[in-house]
Amino acid sequence: MTDEPLPERVIARLRPHARVLVRPAVFVVLVAAAGGFGFGVFQAGLAWLNVVVLVVVAVLVLFGGLVPLLRWSSRRYVVTTRRLVVVHGLGTRTRQELLHSRGYDVTVRRRGLQGLFRSGDVLVFPGDDPALVLVDVPHADLVVAVLHDLVETYEARRRHREPDWDDIVGGR
Repeated sequence: MTDEPLPERVIARLRPHARVLVRPAVFVVLVAAAGGFGFGVFQAGLAWLNVVVLVVVAVLVLFGGLVPLLRWSSRRYVVTTRRLVVVHGLGTRTRQELLHSRGYDVTVRRRGLQGLFRSGDVLVFPGDDPALVLVDVPHADLVVAVLHDLVETYEARRRHREPDWDDIVGGR
């Protein structure tokens, strides 16, 4: 192996599992159906109620459908050959990076239906720093295996470049 760094390549781009969008999608369909029914019920004498129904439906669709979609799409995880990047936040974006060369422990935590969908929370423990949580990642076991392989690869490259302790003490 050479000492020159390898170019960084993206291995995976991930988002939390999309099943969290099922409930908001069903909610939006039901609210739209109820709003359509309510909009057509009132007579011309009560036309102002049609405006009220329209406003209520718009507010419910906004907070019950659009906000969960934006929250889901604002969180993403990128695994490259050199680091793990976690980006989240709507108004204020937070970006956390963790280099594979630092080494870390990785664990999977499954709650509720996550086991059925093969997803889970991937907890990354980078030594003394607080744990980095990849929330509800699809194929969590595969993500953990890839992260383990990347850390092992960096550890092997580091050991290959650095002299062994026995070589230093033995004077070789």
